[in-house]
Amino acid sequence: MTAAIMFQGTGSDVGKSLIVAGLARLFARQGITVRPFKPQNMSNNAAPALGPGGIYGEIGRAQALQARAAGISPTTDMNPVLLKPQTDIGAQVVVDGHVIGNADARAYHKMKPDLLASVLAAYHRLSQGAGLILVEGAGSPAEMNLRAGDIANMGFAEAADIPVTLIGDIERGGVIASLVGTWALLPPAEQARLKGYIVNRFRGDVSLFDDAPPIIAMHTGMNSLGVIPWFDDARLLPAEDTASLRGRYAADNWSDALIRIAVPLLPRIANFDDLDPLAAEPNVALSLIEPGRPIPGDTDLILLTGSKSTRGDLGALRANGWDTQIYAAAQRGAHIFGICGGYQMLGHMVDDPAGIEGKPGVTVGLGLLDIKTIMSAEKRLAPVSGIALASERNFSGFEMHMGVTDGTDTSRPFLQFHDGRMDGAQSANGRIAGTYVHGLFSEDPFRAGFLAQINNHHSSVFPWNQQTDDILDRLADHLMKHLDTARILEIAGKSRS
Repeated sequence: MTAAIMFQGTGSDVGKSLIVAGLARLFARQGITVRPFKPQNMSNNAAPALGPGGIYGEIGRAQALQARAAGISPTTDMNPVLLKPQTDIGAQVVVDGHVIGNADARAYHKMKPDLLASVLAAYHRLSQGAGLILVEGAGSPAEMNLRAGDIANMGFAEAADIPVTLIGDIERGGVIASLVGTWALLPPAEQARLKGYIVNRFRGDVSLFDDAPPIIAMHTGMNSLGVIPWFDDARLLPAEDTASLRGRYAADNWSDALIRIAVPLLPRIANFDDLDPLAAEPNVALSLIEPGRPIPGDTDLILLTGSKSTRGDLGALRANGWDTQIYAAAQRGAHIFGICGGYQMLGHMVDDPAGIEGKPGVTVGLGLLDIKTIMSAEKRLAPVSGIALASERNFSGFEMHMGVTDGTDTSRPFLQFHDGRMDGAQSANGRIAGTYVHGLFSEDPFRAGFLAQINNHHSSVFPWNQQTDDILDRLADHLMKHLDTARILEIAGKSRS
């Protein structure tokens, strides 16, 4: 059997994804063939990945980062079930990289037992040729009301027969109670599967926690695998879901920045990791505008991100009064840019006759571009590359969208692909534009040209991709220093030789 270990959390956003990424980089540097795996993910941050037969599908963004950390290309087997929330109670269900339909929470709960076979098949395919599988859970195994048919945590661990390590986040408080409480809620067979715990995000003097492990061991029998001090650069790595948005784009340098970017925070924001390279740029301030806050009057660029529900987010945009503020910004000469769903919002209307996003109907767009969009069930998903027509800079990225957009302003496309296809649209003065392509800003030359069009005094030489790999290396060093990594390999069943 391939060596494997699963990392489950006492709750969501306790740092599972980045711990797996850091360990993937650490063990890969030791010459181990590492592969990440997450049986079920819920996130609107997705990435393209190759599936069986060389057909592209989509997986959670966190698994793509973990694959990068391990030095391998992502595949759909790394995240066989992906849920992409569209409403408060419903989500698009993606299996083996491809959409199989929509389901509300109760309907999905009934689907889970049937999905276990797909999850195990993906896991076994991924295991072939691997030296170590690092498995990430979702949420918490202590949600006993959801235990029946579980494929995300202990249900998968039992089906695949792999050991589990529990992660608690001391930053949010109550870490002893959360570790002990999680253990206490599990049945004896699942308690026995827990082989240790990790305490994450400790600020200050770690020795203050020295008296805690005996208390935890007394109540659970679990031993500590390490206490991880706060790693500040984690905020610079792509995040998995909206739980990570709190305080992520603070824009403390707003008043001093050469370029100020405002991003309205819409309920179904998707692929917001498009923002990370911009936020990391020197002399650029990027602020996520939360509901109830106005868009600052000195904004240079308003950026509308991808959305899992374009029509619903248009309604939220209007409810916050951001539409009138966007019109005012356009009038004074600010730049307006939309990506994917944000691009669709810039047109005259979004028509969803088949009810792809919900109830069939038409929603009036912002009308800043002379385009209209008709939603369709077919999802276009593929990596693309080419040239940005305005800046004449090369780019690479990926398409991941439903809907077809057409209209007069598409005669002024934003991008030209290497296969000759055109994408996006621009206004006559070039200050309003949109595209379906994600990942553009990760390309340093494209990002430099894009920002120079907003302010020609901005000259970027910032190496975003190099920074990402440097941080993954520092994260691996950080975990090596503070975790018992030899014991982690031993639990996984990996020989130290």
